[in-house]
Parts: sequence; structure tokens; C-alpha cells
Amino acid sequence: MRLDELGAVPDAALPVAAFRDHLRLGTGFGTEGLQDGLLAAHLRAAVAAIEGRIGKVLVARRFRLVLEAWRGAEMQALPVAPVAGLVEVALVDAEGVRVVLPAGGFRLVADAHRPKLAARSGTLPAIPTGGAVEVVFDAGFGADWAAVPADLGQAVLLLAAEFYEARIEDGTRAGLPLAVQSLIGRWRIVRVLGGGQA
Repeated sequence: MRLDELGAVPDAALPVAAFRDHLRLGTGFGTEGLQDGLLAAHLRAAVAAIEGRIGKVLVARRFRLVLEAWRGAEMQALPVAPVAGLVEVALVDAEGVRVVLPAGGFRLVADAHRPKLAARSGTLPAIPTGGAVEVVFDAGFGADWAAVPADLGQAVLLLAAEFYEARIEDGTRAGLPLAVQSLIGRWRIVRVLGGGQA
């Protein structure tokens, strides 16, 4: 399994001004905006760390899931949530020939933690020997920062501030701060039965 992110979080969606206020950086000295690139980089790192920890996409973007085999005959769990919609399902044979399948043959099973791709009837199509299936979908809470749940938004600011403060340290700090862990706790995926078909 491979998950490709087909687009980065847009710069305009990052809460750089809110992060600047969170850090209480000085204003009125003609230096506003000088650190915006650094602040955006820390925000991106915090978003990536939190998304990786909870399996949720904070800001909407497109993804491609590449599989060599389905986990279930009728449904395939998608690795991130929330999923807004399916874009395309395509089979790729061993020679790399790609065939896009009719959209009407699939449906999205919405779920807060483990959305799934399902066949509308019967089973999912057979994947060619030595080939793969590509599932392209859109995921995320929304297109801008206002759509991100408040606790996750606060967790990003706290973690980005930690990265900002630790940028010149020796790297002895490890793990997520307790406040961040507390904020993201309810969003984490609980895995049972070794994943099964979930």
C-alpha cells in the first residue's frame, strides 16, 4: 500500500497570522512578515505530525491510494478521513497500462474514522497480476483553516510553537507535548483485531 499526497496544503490556508499572535511576536517595528516563511514551515511540520498521528486530514487536498491487493472482496478501507468524495478508480496492469473504471461501480461508505470504498454490487474488481489499483479521492475537514476543529487547530499551534522554540536546541526533546496529546486524543484511531478489514 502506498498513499500519495497529490497536493500540498495551500499557503493561504495556513494560520500564519494566528500563529504569529500565538507566539506574541513583536509588531510595529517594520519587521512584520519577515518570519512568515519560517512560521509557515513550522505550521506545515505540525500539521503533518498531527495528521500522521491521528489519520485525519486537516485541510482538504487530493490523495492517491495504490494497492496491489484489496483487503476485502467487497470493501476497502481508506487510510485517512474525513473523505469528501471519490474522484477515480483505475486498474494498472504489469506493463503500466491504466484503465479508469466507471464511477458508477463504486460508492463511498462515510465514517468519521475509517471511510471505505465499496462496490455498488458484488465484489471489487480483480486487480491484474503484477499490477495495482489506484484510488484517487479528496479528503479533509475543509478548504480553509476555519473548517479545522478547534481542538486540532489549537494542537497545531502548540506543536508548531514547540518546533519554533526548539529550532536551535540539541534535539534532546522527543515525542509530542502532553497538551498536544490531550487535544488530539479523541481523534486517534483505535485499532482492534490487528486491523482486519477495517
